[in-house]
Amino acid sequence: MRAVPSPLHIRRSIHIAAPPERVWREFETFERMAAWFGTGHRLVRYEPRLGGMVELEIDGDYRGSSRWGGPIRAWDPPRELTFEDRWIPDHGWNGPMLLTFRLTPYLEGTMVELLVHNIEAIGPDAAEEHAGYEGGWTVRHLAKLREIVEVPSA
Repeated sequence: MRAVPSPLHIRRSIHIAAPPERVWREFETFERMAAWFGTGHRLVRYEPRLGGMVELEIDGDYRGSSRWGGPIRAWDPPRELTFEDRWIPDHGWNGPMLLTFRLTPYLEGTMVELLVHNIEAIGPDAAEEHAGYEGGWTVRHLAKLREIVEVPSA
């Protein structure tokens, strides 16, 4: 399943000088995922399989909750990981946003995209949430992933 961004989405991307199979190894275990997908938040649960759970914790307090995540809805090595993105406990959204990592062979390496999408599913506050998320997501996670993958071998 390839994620198709909805009209309200955020897209960040980075090129990594390694094939998708090498990049995907950093998605295969809790320890590897936590090493790079923990800038600004902390990975507290990661079950790398279809239906597995992803749960993250952020610093500070956002509407009384500092945890977010949900079940993995797409697990397609070495191409895509998509999981539900909602606050824990739920804030009354109509449905979850989705967070997707997409790996595509490109220029003798891999284009890694981070997509936050399906934002309109949350309901009437979707446009406001989109604006907030647009300002908050950077490429810092993807840059850390590139740093780990592109380390020269000894």
